[in-house]
Amino acid sequence: MSQILIKSPKHCGKQGLNIDKLYKKLFFLFSTLFTTILSLILLIWLILRPTKPDFSLKEAEIYQLNLSGPHLLNSSIQLTILSKNPNQKVGIYYDELQVYAAYKGQQITTFTSLPHFYQGHEDSNLLTASLVGVGLPVAPSFGYEVGRDQTAGKLVVNLKVNGQLRWKVGTWVSGRYRLNVNCVAVTAFGPTIPTGPLTTKQGAQCSTSI
Repeated sequence: MSQILIKSPKHCGKQGLNIDKLYKKLFFLFSTLFTTILSLILLIWLILRPTKPDFSLKEAEIYQLNLSGPHLLNSSIQLTILSKNPNQKVGIYYDELQVYAAYKGQQITTFTSLPHFYQGHEDSNLLTASLVGVGLPVAPSFGYEVGRDQTAGKLVVNLKVNGQLRWKVGTWVSGRYRLNVNCVAVTAFGPTIPTGPLTTKQGAQCSTSI
């Protein structure tokens, strides 16, 4: 004679309750593990205290900066920038770096891309770029502003680097952070200046924001 086992509603209720308890225990376990990992990363981050990189302008040479039309500019600038990672235990990945020049708030060259690279602990790298502008539209006051600077004997140009960086601690690599660098190039400029490129006399510290 075969037997038919029928579980009572009370029995099923207990089984469902056990499953709920199991899910709650697993959820608590994973939540604790996740919180511990995040706390550990945060603790390491606070101990190491990553410092933003330092940039300084080593040299800038302005070969061309003249109007080809009423409001169209041709420009040519060669620059060298020193990048330094001041951190002893944090490396830096630089991604999607683009360089351009600006004058009186106006962009006077097109963007020039720099290759991505990794910078080790307390390492330094020289970044060189050739910036060019052909027929770039500028404000009607551009020629007047250049004339004023020539009278004053000094030309001030902003050389800017925009891109992204990632911090590296051991094998862990952070997400991307926006990087903005602004270097101020000051060159002698006047009617008595001999022909040839306008060159910065000395390097200048650049401002860096992340």
